[in-house]
Formats: sequence, structure tokens, C-alpha cells
Amino acid sequence: MRIARFSIDGNVAFGVVEGDESVPDGLVLDIIKGIPFAEYERSGTKVPLSKVRLLPPVLPSKVVAIGRNYAEHAAELGNEVPEVPVAFFKPSTSVIGPGDPIVYPSFSQEVHHEAELAVVIGRMCREVPRERVAEVVLGYTCANDVTARDAQKAEKQWARAKGFDSSCPIGPWIETGLDLAAANDLAVTATVNGELRQSGRTSQMIRSIEDLIVHITEAMTLLPGDVVLTGTPAGVGPLHVGDEVAVSIEGIGTLTNKVIKRD
Repeated sequence: MRIARFSIDGNVAFGVVEGDESVPDGLVLDIIKGIPFAEYERSGTKVPLSKVRLLPPVLPSKVVAIGRNYAEHAAELGNEVPEVPVAFFKPSTSVIGPGDPIVYPSFSQEVHHEAELAVVIGRMCREVPRERVAEVVLGYTCANDVTARDAQKAEKQWARAKGFDSSCPIGPWIETGLDLAAANDLAVTATVNGELRQSGRTSQMIRSIEDLIVHITEAMTLLPGDVVLTGTPAGVGPLHVGDEVAVSIEGIGTLTNKVIKRD
């Protein structure tokens, strides 16, 4: 099941995405009563997806991201595979949704795309044992860990390089129908202006979704709606003002954003 967060006539709601996306205007949203992190029911009131504005599917209190979780990506930037997962934060103010602009930061001259599978947390959790990871996952979505690469190289901490406003597009919706086995082997691609830049599979991750959730929750509590970014495959590269970048993940969908200049 795909759950989207959207705005229509000034109101924000969640809805279940239904229909056939191969048909023009074939997708509709069945508005739900409640929120996806608790008990809810479908209202039966349906609106065409084309008539709404899709928003980030969640508003996370924090985005916990994992660096260098694909060996080829670590190598392409001249880095070794870390002995333990490298975790960093992207603030809630970095999060944007499908169709929202990525605003090129004024302090950078080298901004890169990084296509990633995002895990959406469904319940408050801490010190999650490996065998119970599936219980805390609501579903999965697409993400782009947009990075100011020159700032990342120059600064010891990645806060500005990874956390600037609009540096965390997520969407277009949450796919709840994938189990962990399926999520650990999905195709991940990124295109820029229609040109394929990244192509990999989550099965290439050094550490699985289970490994990452266990590692993160040893240290901190994750809340409903929090997001875990699982790393990016090889092929990262530059984005320029005017570019359109699309992240696609098998079984989930496509997240598309344009790059604009800051006013």
C-alpha cells in the first residue's frame, strides 16, 4: 500500500494511493481518517492525484543518514569502507517533497545528487533487537541526499554540506507493502535531465537495513515519522541550476526535483 501526504484547498491530509499510473489521471487518493502511525480507516472520499500537491510523506523530527554504505561509492570518492557505520543528521528544515525545488546553496560550487532508499519509522523505538526491526518500520520511500561536496571536503563536520535547506528531498509516498527481504534488494537509480547517472541495488549495501536500525537505536530513540537514509550507490555527480534530478526505486516510485538558484 502506498500512503501519500498531500495538500488540497489549503488542507493537509494523508491518503492511500490507488489506481493505474499507466493511465492518464489514473491515480486517485482515498483520504484516510487519522494518521498512518496509529489506527486509521479509509474515508471513501477520493480525489485525483493530479488535483493535489504532494508533500513530503512525513515531517521527521530527524533524518539519520548513513555514509559510505556502498563500497563502490566509497571508492569513487577515494574513501575506505568504514569499520562501523558512519551516521550523520540532516535537519528537519532540509526536508522537501516531490516537485519542490532544490535551492543551490550560496556557499558551494559543487553540489552532488545521491539517490537513496529511505526507511520510514512507524513507532517510537530504542535498542531494537535485530529480529524485531520489521516491527518498527512503517515503510519505504525515495530520497536524495543532496550534498555540497566541496564543503564536505573542506569541513570536518558534515552539518552544512549535508544539512542545508532543501538538501533532503523525500517522496513521492510511503510504500508499506515491502518486507525487509524485498527492501534489501531493490534497484536504485538517479537520472539528471533524463541521463542515467546512478544505478545500483540495495543488495550492494555493506550493512543491511536491520544492521542500520540496530546500530542507530543503540544510541538514540527513533520517533514515528523519523527517516533513515541507507546510503547511495556509485555514480554520484554534479547538479547545476536548471537541472531536473529524478530518483527511482523499484517497487516504490520516482522522486523528481529541479535545481534553482537562491533568490
